[in-house]
Amino acid sequence: MSTTPKNWVPPFCPNPNCKYHNDSYQGWTFKRAGYYRRQASPKRIQRFTCLHCKLSFSTQTFSTTYWLKQPDLLPELFTKITGCMANRQSARDLKAKPSTIDRMVSRLARHSLLFHWQMIKDLLPPAEIVVDGFESFEYSQYFPIHLNVAVEKGTDFFIYFTDSPLRRKGRMKEAQKKRREFLENLHGRPDPKAIQKDMKELIEVTLRGSESAVVYSDDHPAYKRIIKQIDCDIRHDITPGTDYRNQHNSLTEVNVLDALIRHSSSNHKRETIAWSKRRQASAERLLIFLVWRNYMKGLREKERGSPTPAMLKGLTDHPLTADEILGQRIFLSQLDLPPRWAEYYDRAVETPAIGRNTKHELKYAY
Repeated sequence: MSTTPKNWVPPFCPNPNCKYHNDSYQGWTFKRAGYYRRQASPKRIQRFTCLHCKLSFSTQTFSTTYWLKQPDLLPELFTKITGCMANRQSARDLKAKPSTIDRMVSRLARHSLLFHWQMIKDLLPPAEIVVDGFESFEYSQYFPIHLNVAVEKGTDFFIYFTDSPLRRKGRMKEAQKKRREFLENLHGRPDPKAIQKDMKELIEVTLRGSESAVVYSDDHPAYKRIIKQIDCDIRHDITPGTDYRNQHNSLTEVNVLDALIRHSSSNHKRETIAWSKRRQASAERLLIFLVWRNYMKGLREKERGSPTPAMLKGLTDHPLTADEILGQRIFLSQLDLPPRWAEYYDRAVETPAIGRNTKHELKYAY
C-alpha cells in the first residue's frame, strides 16, 4: 500500500465524541505534534493534536493497517481468499501464523463491509433486483445455513446479503436423525421463520426508499409471504426452480453469483474440508468476496477489459486494486449500518455448537 505523503493533512478528528469528527463541519484546527518511529514502512509517523478535543493521533490512525505488525499481508489476502484458499493455506503461503490470518481476514471483512456501504448508502434504490438463497453449512452438516443474496438485474451488482440458520433436512439414516435430535435438545432448534425474517430485511434494505420495484425470485414459499409485508409496490416475478439455468433464465444474475461463490470460496465447495466453522466467519469471507466481485472482477470472464458491476453502476471508472480499496480507513462512527451488517461488524452472530463466540471489542482493530 502507498505511503502517506509529507504534505498530508487529516480530513477530520478521529475522535467520535469530537464535534469535528464529521468532516462536514468547517473551521477545524489541529497542530503537528512531532512524530514517532516504528519497524514497518513508513518508519517515521507524523503525530497531530486536535485543538478542539485535545486528542492526539497520527497518520496511522487513518490507515487500514492501523495497529498491525505485518501490514503488507492485508492486500495479499484479497486474492487468496477469493482465489479459493483456506485460512491455513494462506498462512503457509504468507509464512504467517494461522491465528494472524484469522484476525486479518476479520479486519479485511470489516473494512470491506464499510467500504461497500459507504459506496452505496446514498445511491438511488434499484428498479429491479434478483433474490435467492444460497445453502451452505457451519460447524458440521447438522447446522445448515441459508445465505440470502440480492443482485441488481442488468448490472450483476451484488448489493446486500443476510444469513439464516436452518434445520437439517433431506434423507437421513436413523442414526443421523437421532444425532440431529440430540443436537437440537442441546443447542435448541433453529427459528423456523428465520429465512422469512432475514429475507425481509434483505429486500427492505436493498429497496430502502423505493416506491415501486420488480423482484425476481424462485418459487420458495416464504418469499411470497415476505413481499406482501414490505411497504413498497412490488411486482413479484417467480421463476420455478426446476427451469433450465441458462442466459434466458430470469434469475441469471443470481445463478451466476451462486456459481462464482462456489467457484471462488473454499468454504462453500460441495465436497471440502475447509468449511466455515462459524456462521460469522462465513459472512466475513462473503463480505470480502462481495467487494472483489463488485469492484475488482470484470463482469465477463472471457472478455478482456470487461467492466466491473461497479463500473456499470457508475461508482468507479476502472477496476479497483486491493491497494485502492485499502487506501484509507473508514470509520464506523460515520456510517449507519443495517441491523444484520452491524452484527457482522461486531462479530455478534453466534454458533451455538461452539461454546466461546468472541465478539469484536478491540479498541485499535476497528
